[in-house]
Amino acid sequence: MENQELEFNNRIPLEDLKNAANAIKAELGKVIVGQQEFIELLIVSLFADGHVLIEGVPGIAKTVTAKLFAKVLKTDFSRIQFTPDLMPSDVLGTSVLNMKTSEFEFHQGPIFSNIVLIDEINRAPAKTQAALFETMEERQATIDGTTYPFKSPFMVLATQNPIEQEGTYALPEAQLDRFIFKIKVDYPNLEDEIKIIQTHHERKGEKPQTLIEPILNANDIATYKKQIQSIVVEEKIIKYIAQLVSKTRNHPHLYLGGSPRASIAILNTAKAFAAINGRDFVTPEDVKKTLKPILNHRIILTPEREMEGMTTENVVDMIVQSVEIPR
Repeated sequence: MENQELEFNNRIPLEDLKNAANAIKAELGKVIVGQQEFIELLIVSLFADGHVLIEGVPGIAKTVTAKLFAKVLKTDFSRIQFTPDLMPSDVLGTSVLNMKTSEFEFHQGPIFSNIVLIDEINRAPAKTQAALFETMEERQATIDGTTYPFKSPFMVLATQNPIEQEGTYALPEAQLDRFIFKIKVDYPNLEDEIKIIQTHHERKGEKPQTLIEPILNANDIATYKKQIQSIVVEEKIIKYIAQLVSKTRNHPHLYLGGSPRASIAILNTAKAFAAINGRDFVTPEDVKKTLKPILNHRIILTPEREMEGMTTENVVDMIVQSVEIPR
């Protein structure tokens, strides 16, 4: 088996991919302090072709990190600030009458980009949120009966404040399921806080964006995504993923379990985790790394457990402990 793996390592050249992931981490590390896990999950979701929901209180650099992540990629970037009065046409675009030709012309909205940052996604009402359904899943938009495909890569980075905050609309389950990860960003610890203040002071008013250099272009990303498709996944790993997700569907503490879309997301992101670590095969550890950010927003606690203060993370830990790790 070992010889086989050596053969595979020679067959899938992952060195460039691993170096690119490390270069992105190093570049963002110039400005972003202490968010290594957050940055790694963004890189994995990019290579796994997924969208990311970022949740945390205001002021902890959710938006800055998303903007700088877009800056390390030589791709188009657009930002949409969601507000309660935002209409679907403000996101998708609208048809405008051309007076010269007397015909309607479609003017693309800000969603027609490569990396799209949607700030405070839970501030907009359901009608505007629903405008994202087709764009996120099928990477296209249908307006007035015409379908407009998106350029590749297409990735939505959406931030939201915790639901308890006033003036927010909870995202429907169907939309949450379209995000590959939900990343919860916490306050920094004291050590990181000191470093944040220190680096801000040393920048002397210079904008963080000016310090970041682009690293990957659209062709590089497409090449690396293709390589990740070839990562070896043994049958016992596939079975392990299926058992973990299946347990969420009949767990006594859960009202709603993970869907098959969650299982496929675990597979794709575990392959990406293996690749950025320079491995051409998936281990149970790769699978475990993906579970909380993938299941966090897809499983719902029973009301009784929620009242007791239990979290979805607690249940994921219980499930991991109850399923035998493949050897």
